[in-house]
Amino acid sequence: MAKIIFQNDFFIIIDKPVGVLSVPSRLGEKDERPCAGLLLQSDLNKQIYPCHRLDFEVSGLLMFALEKDAHRVASRWFEQGEIQKKYEAWTTGFAPSFTSDIWNSKLLRGKKRAYEAPHGKESITNVKFLGTTEKGHLRFELEPVTGRSHQLRYELFKHEFPILGDTLYGSPYQVKEGIALRSFEIDFSKCPERELLKLPLKVSV
Repeated sequence: MAKIIFQNDFFIIIDKPVGVLSVPSRLGEKDERPCAGLLLQSDLNKQIYPCHRLDFEVSGLLMFALEKDAHRVASRWFEQGEIQKKYEAWTTGFAPSFTSDIWNSKLLRGKKRAYEAPHGKESITNVKFLGTTEKGHLRFELEPVTGRSHQLRYELFKHEFPILGDTLYGSPYQVKEGIALRSFEIDFSKCPERELLKLPLKVSV
């Protein structure tokens, strides 16, 4: 179901399709949606450990550890911002005047959507405007400095660039599946134990 992009003795990185859970939901076995982590674990016939998550509606690079110690190290990398991830989004809206910007919010997660609040968690996103497609849609490259739930989806909505298909955050357009947001690069260049754990500088798709 998901293509393996990178694998070594410690980690495996897949290209998660749209419409697949990263890890089991709170409903457990009652949730009939396919789950990338469970499917991969079955294929490998061994316990694996999720390092991060992608929304059900989002496609792209998803990383799992193959052993507990590697998972512990990777969890620290993500917590301390030593791993950098890049996403591409296609949106509606008017072309912005900037080519690059830094977006800041204080976010909390509600039952379905993220929202801003004075006591919310700091959310920082580096953003680049990549131009307009032939169909008139806007292309953005997004690098979340923090890892808040729905961070990128909320920020694009807030700045009046709703992601195509993301009706939860104001998009008037449907796409064939999921939403037009994709994780295309994981950068390990700032990770202290990168060479010890046999990781390249970057993995991209």
